[in-house]
Amino acid sequence: MVEWVGLLAVVALGFVALVAVGVRVPGVGVARAVASRMLCAVAMADGCGDEPVLIATYGDEVGRLVRRHMPTLLFERGSRAMPVDFRRCRATACGDGSMRGLVHRTDARLPVTAFVHVIDCREGQTGDHPPASAEAGFGGEARRLTGGAMQLGDDPGSLSRPDCSGTRAGNLYIQYWTYYADSATLRGVPLAGDAGYHRDDWEGVQIRIGLDGQIDQRASSHHGYNYAQSLANTSSDAGVGPLRDAAEAVGVRPRGGWGPETRLLLVSGGSHAGNASGFLRIDRVTPGRRVHLVPLEPVAMAYGRTYRFAIGAPWHKLAWRDPEARGTG
Repeated sequence: MVEWVGLLAVVALGFVALVAVGVRVPGVGVARAVASRMLCAVAMADGCGDEPVLIATYGDEVGRLVRRHMPTLLFERGSRAMPVDFRRCRATACGDGSMRGLVHRTDARLPVTAFVHVIDCREGQTGDHPPASAEAGFGGEARRLTGGAMQLGDDPGSLSRPDCSGTRAGNLYIQYWTYYADSATLRGVPLAGDAGYHRDDWEGVQIRIGLDGQIDQRASSHHGYNYAQSLANTSSDAGVGPLRDAAEAVGVRPRGGWGPETRLLLVSGGSHAGNASGFLRIDRVTPGRRVHLVPLEPVAMAYGRTYRFAIGAPWHKLAWRDPEARGTG
């Protein structure tokens, strides 16, 4: 066994070395993915099982950043819902998990999942992802993503070119989108009935990496984006723009909901509204390295016209095109 592990490590490192020194290896994207998969097998690491796919989709640098910056999920006490892959589960029966402890799968053994969307506004980038290296992994659908403006058939809400203007220029944005089978903000509240309930729930957390190395974070919370739990977020939660802007003008909440990265996502029970910091009573945790990550761009192209949700999917939201959008619609 020791000799076999050693051989795997040597072969994998050989792939990496050839690519690093510029040797033209046939199918370099495949070679990189194979090497990464081998190294993951040797290390027995929890979080690198999806790293080859991320690298094949976004390139080596961005793919690794996507894996590294996925926050740890902290779930509020009493909640059971877990974020899952909507292609495999759209019901609480398969989407609920343990109420306590370290959890990375639902009771139906589905992995905790987050979908990824990347907007690269750094110099020399178009903003669109995946880059050309994704073509080998996703065929014709991915090729449609690499030719400038992205389109989802004749769907009017779709994938136009990202906005990298103004303060967005120079930043790399990583969006992690989480899907829950439903949302029940007032679940457990006497007399509330179905108030606050709807099928399907898309939430998310976003990372902004600046040219100066500053890394910021914000999370979706009802109709806006928040950083820390606070009464000052009330207008953002309600989607009342003027009041939100006033709160930011006087400094009681950070502009756009952005704040320094915490590597944490606090998930409220029922609504799944998020914050990067706060004081929720936490009974269960999913480390970021145990969250299965799925590139969303190819999924949107493949399933965008066939899946319908009670709440707008990420590719229909303004934030898909404008990484500094203030609302979650």
